[in-house]
Amino acid sequence: MSEVLFVTWDGGGNVPPALGIATELAARGHSVRFLGHAGQREAVTAAGFPFVSGPRTRAFSALDDNSPPALIAMFGDRGMGQDLLEEVTARPADVVVVDCLLVGVLDAARRAGLRYVVLEHLYDAYFRRGWLRGPIGLGMHLKRLRPRRALAGAELTLVATLPSLDPAGKQPGPDLTFVGPVVPAPTDRPPSDAPAERPTVLVSLSTYRFPGMAGSLQRILDACAGLDVRVVATTGPVIDPAELRAPENAEVHRFVPHAELMPGASLVIGHGGHGTTMQALAHDLPLVVMPMHPMLDQPVVGRSVEQAGAGRVVSKKASAADLRPVIAGLLADGPHRAAAARLGAEIRATPGATTGADRIEGLLRAAPRAPERGRPATPR
Repeated sequence: MSEVLFVTWDGGGNVPPALGIATELAARGHSVRFLGHAGQREAVTAAGFPFVSGPRTRAFSALDDNSPPALIAMFGDRGMGQDLLEEVTARPADVVVVDCLLVGVLDAARRAGLRYVVLEHLYDAYFRRGWLRGPIGLGMHLKRLRPRRALAGAELTLVATLPSLDPAGKQPGPDLTFVGPVVPAPTDRPPSDAPAERPTVLVSLSTYRFPGMAGSLQRILDACAGLDVRVVATTGPVIDPAELRAPENAEVHRFVPHAELMPGASLVIGHGGHGTTMQALAHDLPLVVMPMHPMLDQPVVGRSVEQAGAGRVVSKKASAADLRPVIAGLLADGPHRAAAARLGAEIRATPGATTGADRIEGLLRAAPRAPERGRPATPR
């Protein structure tokens, strides 16, 4: 069996796809381990994987109020790249799977001649046409990093999303492999002849710290007050449930596994995080998408869901009065439910973790690609 090293960062929604594919590889007998930020240790080891955070890796936490310069410094962190090289020198890896946003690590892997795979946990169209061309991508160039060259050095690029929603999926490039969203397998929904209950609305904004998120969550709760629904809101580690005024029909928790709630839910209200959105659609659930940051992929995800007819996009500053009819409309029957069910069937037919593991195993069986001119064949 092979040695596989995943390199990730403390960003929230980027971690589950890596863990999902890693779990599938481990179940097939491969030795899998992780390199990342110190705050990820508990989650990664709880999933059963060895974890290391190297001494040169820049400290970073999703719970902090991270400025754009802090994000540029983290994504372009050459220290994490040095830690990668030391890790594979001490314990060689047959392949390294790197989060697509870690340009500093990708650059180190390319220069050292490692066999590496890029894992895209978001829409490829946003990543290449938005992120790489925006302020963060510019910051990489200012740090004298070349993201596109580092991406081109990968032997395989896995895009863990649904090609029918990702604009890039309609005309994929020759080096992209769409494996499908990596989400937990949906459990059975309650039987249709079960006693009628009030519809359940799941409200979940980001586990990452965004400005104004508590106010947005409060206005969502206020919008649901008076509706004949049960509301379950999860705040994550950033917001204290005690900060919020919950109406009588709502319960607020820091954390409840979405896999437990979605089978009985009728609607999801989220921020457009790729993972939560794909998981909701996998359960045939329409969405109200309230992006928390205009420069991230959340608006792109929201627009794709709206254009597919499976939800609506609303402003993070929308009032309770503006939100209430949107929520009520999506709770009702209509074409949005058929659209969500169609996307759900597509997701369930493309198991991302299984397909991603298949592609990595195929790479491991293949001969290494010839190194680029001027690229050393061994780590330095």
